[in-house]
Amino acid sequence: MKNKNILITGGAGFIGSHIANELMESNNITIIDNLSTGNIKNLKSKDHDNLNFIEGDICNFNLDDLTCDIDYIFHLAAMASVPLSIERPEECNEINLNATVKLLKSAADNDVEKIVFSSSSAVYGENRNMPLKETEPPMPKSPYASSKASCELYLKSFYESYGLKYTALRYFNVFGPKQDKNSQYSSVIPNFISALLEGKQAEIYGDGEQTRDFVYVGDIVKANIAASEADYNGIINVASGKKLSVNRLYEIVKDTLGSDLEPKYLPERPRDIKHSLADISNMEKINLKIDSDNFESQLIETINWFKTIL
Repeated sequence: MKNKNILITGGAGFIGSHIANELMESNNITIIDNLSTGNIKNLKSKDHDNLNFIEGDICNFNLDDLTCDIDYIFHLAAMASVPLSIERPEECNEINLNATVKLLKSAADNDVEKIVFSSSSAVYGENRNMPLKETEPPMPKSPYASSKASCELYLKSFYESYGLKYTALRYFNVFGPKQDKNSQYSSVIPNFISALLEGKQAEIYGDGEQTRDFVYVGDIVKANIAASEADYNGIINVASGKKLSVNRLYEIVKDTLGSDLEPKYLPERPRDIKHSLADISNMEKINLKIDSDNFESQLIETINWFKTIL
């Protein structure tokens, strides 16, 4: 992708900043981020000639001005915390759903070429039909998951009603450099790494036999770019297609760091999903293939980044 005008909402966050950094050299990037969870330091150059950074909230911003002359939108701005969405469901609805509908209307009015929406595997809930296919009915267990599922329906309806092209990417368990270990939606990977680097016991909720499908943030960036360029409108799982137990993950992190600390097991958290595994066959519709054999090298890269900040 080159010489395009791109809007990234939530572009200073963990995933959004990786997308911005990848596209910044060859495209004109506008980022809007209220910095509630993002950090301007995530951007490789906040003063880059191709970057227009706006500290603001899409909930109360003039979106017509924002989307004017934009070719592609990567929409990541959201309340991304399941616990916070349970605590503040109305606020979650305002940020995740209402703001998205306003953005879609503005994008349609300004003839935006396509919007790529960051959704979540949380929409599947406790569905046990593994591996999970995009055709499975949503079974959200939180306002956060409900808001993501609702946004997917609005994306489809705007495509049908206004011709606004879209792809909704359902991320599974994303990890990589720049992930905030203090985030309420943080993966177990940064929690394990930071605990062991600080010489502390890592915490595991439940028996540790729950499984997750981990995907590297670099692959999420590839997915967003591939989705924007592909002639496909619909939902795509973005994952490795492999399952890994939390206990096995801990052993890998511990061995990589050369630690002998054992984890501390805590009671299972309410509303936690026991198993998660994606069917990734639909990724071919956006010409995307993930090399899941690189997990350990990606983990080392993530560990090395955490070493620089701890």
